[in-house]
Amino acid sequence: MTGVTGGDVARTFLRWTFLRAVCHKGYVLVSGLYFVITAHLSAFQLLVLGTVLSVTLLASDIPTGVWSDAVSRKWPLVAGHVFLGAGMVMTGLVTSFPLLLAAEVLWGVGWGFSSGADVAWITDELGQPGRIVKVLTARARWESVGGAAGLVAFGVLGWAAGLATATVASGVGMALVGAFVAARFAEDNFTPVRGSRWTASLVILRRGIALARGDREILLMLAATTLINAASMVNWLFPKQLVDRGFPGDPVLWYTALGICSFALGAAALRLVEARIDGAAVVRRAYVSSCVAGVAGLIVLAFAPDALVGCIGVLLANGIAFTVTRAVSVIWVNQRTSSDVRATVHSFLSQAECAGEIGSGFPLAGLAGIAGIPAALFASAAITASAGAAVARFRRRPLPLPLPLPPAA
Repeated sequence: MTGVTGGDVARTFLRWTFLRAVCHKGYVLVSGLYFVITAHLSAFQLLVLGTVLSVTLLASDIPTGVWSDAVSRKWPLVAGHVFLGAGMVMTGLVTSFPLLLAAEVLWGVGWGFSSGADVAWITDELGQPGRIVKVLTARARWESVGGAAGLVAFGVLGWAAGLATATVASGVGMALVGAFVAARFAEDNFTPVRGSRWTASLVILRRGIALARGDREILLMLAATTLINAASMVNWLFPKQLVDRGFPGDPVLWYTALGICSFALGAAALRLVEARIDGAAVVRRAYVSSCVAGVAGLIVLAFAPDALVGCIGVLLANGIAFTVTRAVSVIWVNQRTSSDVRATVHSFLSQAECAGEIGSGFPLAGLAGIAGIPAALFASAAITASAGAAVARFRRRPLPLPLPLPPAA
């Protein structure tokens, strides 16, 4: 055995969560400013960049999710870190829009490899169904803590050494986190499929589809996730909107400080959810409340008279809405999913995210180009309200909910 077992599994998972968030969120900060300040991308190009990323994820999520259920959960994660690191390094080395699109494709493939495999790995290796909800909530909180640390580290590096240098450094760091996964993640509770892996993969895919189609709660989360991620595409416009509203001083330092505050607010919100997550109604209330905060934040940002007021909107949208809804959707779907198709069903959740981003990317880009960024933000607020309304009208069914699945052969 090369990894860890027992109580060490959760600690190892949370350490990896923290380290990946440091590199990921640090990259999001410096690359977001790099696109605007160094590469001089327009609002339309920023949203096209995000849409291409989502198309790549859509194409790669299902096959990589099935592979995670059929062959391994650990090694797709390792491969994902390699692709992520390559895309991040390439981003910091180029300014041409076509080459930046190619870098986003590498990033998207890497995220596709990771999608679902992480939750499936910890659920099986932990082997304690009663603890997994709290571990997944803690994961979301440690993502916020790691994200804040990444903003400090790479924000300072971007200010001192330049945005390009910080972007490349974040990619190198992500590759090193992949080495941590290779060295520390065990697969003691996972058994690869026997026989033809192609046939087994098709069976796993059929089972995952049957489970998702037969469970109305999973279908609800897929629909709500599609809407939330359609709305979240305006994240690409946040740096430009704040720069346009007049960030005082150095925008790198100010946007870093804003990101730290956003992650701190998200961690506090997730801490409240974690303390009460055992209640069946808490998950729904947390989701709806987060959507309400998101609507308020997007409207504030859209009509902000200056950068300070705009920052309040970003805190509500990024710090609460888009952070908590993601964590809650993962927990909700994981509760309804069986081990043999866990990564596959989580890949459906990622597919829903991509579908929302693709569906809204070009329309929001066109709206921002024609009517301005505030119009795109207001449209995003309306989409977020629709997601919250759908979940608010839903009433959960008690667990467990047995579902018939197709035979293995």
